[in-house]
Amino acid sequence: MMGALAREDRAQATVEAALLLPAFLTVLLLALQPLCMLHTRSVMEAAASETARLMITAGDETQDGCEAFALRRLAAVPDLSIFHAGGSQAWDIELSASDAGEGRVSVAISGAVTPLPVLGAFAGALGETNGWGDVEMRVEVSYAGRPEWLEGDYEAWIARWD
Repeated sequence: MMGALAREDRAQATVEAALLLPAFLTVLLLALQPLCMLHTRSVMEAAASETARLMITAGDETQDGCEAFALRRLAAVPDLSIFHAGGSQAWDIELSASDAGEGRVSVAISGAVTPLPVLGAFAGALGETNGWGDVEMRVEVSYAGRPEWLEGDYEAWIARWD
């Protein structure tokens, strides 16, 4: 009698697992995609901020040098399509700077993320999509090369402190 009852309990547990496991895995996948996109976006924002700071502080850096710097920072994104589609050279980096550290410096980084198959039908809700169904991600950072409150030129400012 005891053995038959134990077999029924195991059979019931197997049926419950067969029903609940696919639902649990689906919920896990639904939670995984936004986390991957959040990681990618945070790395993109950090890379854009650091590149803009480099452009302001290192006036002799070339556009190519700043773009290479941004690409090194973007290497922190795993080379998987759920994080970034297209590999390490698929980033679109736009740099714009004013002359001699004056005015504004801006860095814009764009990339795409391939949604998981479960979320493919809802990719439009995650953001703008491209022709391949990938979700487009874009961050833009802009800094002032010279604060607005700073009057006069650099020599006049130094003279005030002498």
